[in-house]
Amino acid sequence: MLSLIFVSLLWAFSFGLIKGQLTGLDPVAVSVLRLAFAALVFLPFLRPRALPRRDVITLAVIGAIQFGVMYMLYTAAYAYMKAHEIALATILTPVYVALLDAAVENRTQWRHIIAASLAVLGAGVLLWQNRTSDTIITGFLVVQGANLCFAAGQIAYKRIRPLLPKGVTDAGIFFWPCLGAVVITAATSLFYTDWSAFRPTPTQWGVLAYLGALASGLGFFLWNYGATRVNTGTLAAFNNAKVPLGVVCSLVFFNEIPGSIPRMVVSLALLIIAVLVAEWKPADAKKAGL
Repeated sequence: MLSLIFVSLLWAFSFGLIKGQLTGLDPVAVSVLRLAFAALVFLPFLRPRALPRRDVITLAVIGAIQFGVMYMLYTAAYAYMKAHEIALATILTPVYVALLDAAVENRTQWRHIIAASLAVLGAGVLLWQNRTSDTIITGFLVVQGANLCFAAGQIAYKRIRPLLPKGVTDAGIFFWPCLGAVVITAATSLFYTDWSAFRPTPTQWGVLAYLGALASGLGFFLWNYGATRVNTGTLAAFNNAKVPLGVVCSLVFFNEIPGSIPRMVVSLALLIIAVLVAEWKPADAKKAGL
C-alpha cells in the first residue's frame, strides 16, 4: 500500500509538467520517448530466459495496452483540456477497475453502476463550464479511453503475476510490459509522427527523461507491484488518490486557475461520494464474505 501512496504523490506533478512543457510536442512521439526511458530503467534487471515465451508475450501485450495505448490517448487529451481538468477526468478509473474486475468474475454489482453515474455527474459539474462543448467532450472521451486501458492493464497484471514461475522478481519481468508499450507506440508513430520535425528543447528533454524514468518507469513498476498486494477495492480507491493531488499541484505550482471554486468543491464532493458508493458493502454482504 505504501508503494501506491508514493506513486500517487509522484504522479501528482505530472499533469502540470505535461501541460506546461510538452503540450506542443507530438503526443505519440512523447509517448514513445517516455516509455523508452522507462524500458531502459529495467533493462539491467532483465533475465531473458527466466520466463517462457507465452508469458513474455502476455506481459508485453498488457504493457502495450496499459502503458502504450493509454499514454498516447492521455497525452493527446492535453490539446483539449487543462491539466487540472484531465486530473479530474481520470476520476472514473477506479470505477472502471471495479467494473472490469466484476466482469471477469462474471457478476454485476449495481452500486458500481450508480458510482459511475455519480462520477460522470461530478466530472461534468466542473468540466462543462465556460468551454466549447465539442472541445471538452472530445478531451473527456479521449481521457476515458486512457482510463479504460490503464484499468484493464491493472486487472490483467494483478491476475497474471501470481501465475508466473517462482523465483522471478518483479523488477526482472517489468522490462517486458515496458517493451510492449514501446513497440505499440513506436509502430503508431510511423503513421502519425513527423520525426524530422520533432525537436524538443533541452528543458523538454529533461522533462521527458524525468517523466520516463521516474513517473513512468519507477511509477508504473511500483503501482503494478502494489496492485498485486492489495484487494481490488483498495486498488480502485487508490486510483483516485492522484486526482485531488494532481488538481492541487496544477493550481498551486503551475498557476492554473479554475473557472469556479464552488464548482470544483461540488465536483470533488460528488466524485468522492462516487468512490464511497463503489467501496460500500452492506452488512449482510460483509458477513457472507462478498
